[in-house]
Amino acid sequence: MAKNMKLKTQRIEENKDKRPRAVAKYIRISPYKVRVVLDVIRGKKVDEAIAILENVNKAGAEPIKKAVQSAAANAEHNLSMNPHDLFVAECYADQGPTLKRMQPMSKGRGYRILKRTSHITVVLDARN
Repeated sequence: MAKNMKLKTQRIEENKDKRPRAVAKYIRISPYKVRVVLDVIRGKKVDEAIAILENVNKAGAEPIKKAVQSAAANAEHNLSMNPHDLFVAECYADQGPTLKRMQPMSKGRGYRILKRTSHITVVLDARN
């Protein structure tokens, strides 16, 4: 039994994605708003993506910029990659937990407000 477990963990480790990545979790902005900005930087070089994010007038640009810079730092320090050769291979925003709030309405009713959060993932890769 233990041998099978060791073989299984070894297989999982071999198939693991070795590209540098960064995940920003519980960001207090709706994933719908973040995905618009992610579509702009997908496939761009890291330097170009950071320049775009500094000039985009969207609320989601700042946490995405931090995630891209973190992924580039992870590539440089953990995997000894040159940050100038990297590009944004994958980037996506998943929905995080939703904060539920109530807005008082007339006749004693309560209107539900959903404050959405998102998990932003940025995966980099080196140009060949």
